[in-house]
Parts: sequence; structure tokens; C-alpha cells
Amino acid sequence: MTRALFRRLRHDRRGVTAIEFAIVAPVMCTLLMGLCEVAYQAYVQSMLTGAIQKAGRDSTIQGSSNKTAAIDANVMKMVRGVAKNATYTSTRKSYAQFSKLKPEAFQDNNNNATYDQATECFTDVNGNSAWDADPGIAGQGGASDVVLYSMEVSYQRLFPVFGVLGWDSTARLGATTILKNQPYAQQNVATERQICPT
Repeated sequence: MTRALFRRLRHDRRGVTAIEFAIVAPVMCTLLMGLCEVAYQAYVQSMLTGAIQKAGRDSTIQGSSNKTAAIDANVMKMVRGVAKNATYTSTRKSYAQFSKLKPEAFQDNNNNATYDQATECFTDVNGNSAWDADPGIAGQGGASDVVLYSMEVSYQRLFPVFGVLGWDSTARLGATTILKNQPYAQQNVATERQICPT
């Protein structure tokens, strides 16, 4: 009797489609949700990049240093149009010229490509009497200054797929723009000077 039952079941093809669907469906759903998540992230990134570029242009006019919170709020208004609960952090650094967006120059006496405070002189470009890998000054700066404006945005992902796979369920995106403030006044530039260890 048991043999006859197994023989009958072996040739019975009813329900195969349901079993195949049960095997394939989780994989397909995961892939579909992952694809939607990636597309959504690209859309949020596009909104952030466009918003920060416009905000950067708005920041270059006279008096904008007093309106940085309002400018950031405008960026987030656009981003929150697609990512409702997004949070952000923003930074602004000013430089005298585009060529100053690099570490302060130093005499590499021992050829190790690293500034050694005890033995090497450096050129102080921002007037703080210390060697800086990033000589930018926090804030919007003044007339004719070059400003590096960055914003990082965080939001909860649409689908729980990333959490299930052990990845972070929070997406973090960033955008940066570099613009030069308009020449609405005389530029205030720190005098460059060489500083050597004593």
C-alpha cells in the first residue's frame, strides 16, 4: 500500500507551481525591494545635490552669512518633499582662494610626506599659527572668499530589506558644492607667513 502511494505521488504534478513560487517569491521580493530602495536613494541624492547647488548660489550674496539656517532649511524643504523624516548636518568652510583648498605647504625635510611639527617649517595661510591639513575657516566667510558647503542627510530606508540582511536601516547621503562669494566688499585675507619650530 505504501509503495503504491509513493508511486502515485511521484507522478503527481499538482501543486508543483505553488512550491516553486514559495521558493522563488522571497528572493524575487527581496530583489524587487532592494531595487526600489536603490532607485529611491538615487532620487533623494538627486534632490539633495540640486538643492545644495541652488543654496550654494544663494549663499554667495552679501548678508548670506546671517541666513545660513534659513538656507539650510530651504535645502531640507526640498529633500523632505521626498524623504519626510530626513535629518541633516551642514558645514561651511571658507578659503581665500580656490588654490587654498589643500593642506598648508610645509618643508618635508625627511621626505615622509607628513608634517613633523618638531622639525619642519610650514606656510600659515589662515592666520591661526598652526599647521592645518584643511586650512578652511568655519563659516560662510566674507566678500570674494571661496566657500565649501557640505550637507549630510539621514533618513529611514523604505523597506526593511537592509535590516534583515544585517545592514544599516538608515540611509546617509551627502552633497558638496564650492562657490565664490560675490565681491560686495574688499576681501579680508590673512597674511601668509612661514612658521618654523623654535
